[in-house]
This record gives sequence, C-alpha cells and structure tokens, in this order.
Amino acid sequence: MAAVSSSDGRVPPPRIPPVAPREWPPEVIDAAMALRAPEGHTFAAASGADRPKGLAAIGAFAHHPALAQAFFPFNGHVLHGTTLPIRLRAIVVLRVAVKRQAAYVWAQHFFNGRDAGLTDEEIARLAYGPDAPFFAPLDAATIRAVDELIDDGVIGDETWATLAADLDEQQLFDLIFTVGCYETIAFLMRSIGLEVDPTIPDLLAGTEG
Repeated sequence: MAAVSSSDGRVPPPRIPPVAPREWPPEVIDAAMALRAPEGHTFAAASGADRPKGLAAIGAFAHHPALAQAFFPFNGHVLHGTTLPIRLRAIVVLRVAVKRQAAYVWAQHFFNGRDAGLTDEEIARLAYGPDAPFFAPLDAATIRAVDELIDDGVIGDETWATLAADLDEQQLFDLIFTVGCYETIAFLMRSIGLEVDPTIPDLLAGTEG
C-alpha cells in the first residue's frame, strides 16, 4: 500500500506538508488532547516509545485549527469512546485503509490492531476482504459492512442481519461512523500526500521475532 508515485517511480513530496510540532497553534494542541487514550484504556497502556505518534496527522490539521477543534473530539470518540468491541473497531479502520489505499492510516493503525488482539496473520487477511478464510461470522460481516458502505453507501440486508444479531443500536451507529471518520481521514491523507511515519519500519522490526 505504497504512496502514489510519479511516472518516474519516485514518491512526490506532500502537496501540503505537515506543520512542525513546535509551530502548532495552541488551539490545535488543546484539540489534540481529545485523541489521547484515557487512563485505563487498552491503547493508553500500549502507548510509548514503541508506537507511532501520529504527529504528521496532527501537523496536517494544524493548517486548519478550527477544523481540528471540530473533528478531533469526533475522532477521539471513534478511537476511545466507541461502543464497538475494540477488535471490531480495529478491523473497521484497517479495512477502510485497504479499500482507500491509505498507507498512512494502515501504517498507524497496524499497531492498534495488534493492541486490539488481532494477529499479524489476521491483519494481513483483511486485505483479502470478507471472504478471506478463518474469520468468524461477525468479523466477516464487519469487513463486508465496510466494503458495502464504501462501495454502495449502505449496509446490505444480509450483512445487517448478521451484525444486528450481535451488536446493539449504538454499536451499529458507531460502526457506520467509524467508517465515515476514517474514510474522511483517508481522503485527506491521500489528497495532501501525507508521508508514512519514517519510524514505523524500525518499530516493526523491533517487534518481530
């Protein structure tokens, strides 16, 4: 899931480079607090030197502080306040990244997928879609729901029935809005050419074995 390349094979520079952290407006710094995992959350326990920081994403939004103030609380709910089981939330975000070929989103959320209990094999199988072998029915229906929302704008009746057998109304709302949230992020990251965090290859190498 490489970044879009130019005709000579080189990755072009970002159309809008992220703002360096030292230059972030105070409103963006305050808004970014909504993206932090609360104490006791799975992702809070996993955060640290061995996880990507997502600074480039915040730096992108630093070009539009008012938008950051509006969007980050919504993104924070999707990340940390969702009623979806954390495994399904991770599946949704990673499948959106696959469907939209959003390398930045995939690279950042690969680690969240691991923290949510997905194995590296399961994460790899997400690229093959809802018919990939060995996914439980609810996992497969979640992947199919992402595809149907992106492709058709609606979850099909059969997929909905499978989801509704296990998820309540709030969880179904959160699933739909998680797709919408990360599709919007993918639109932004790909359109401005945001580069994948250069520390990620080293972080992956440090967790192998």
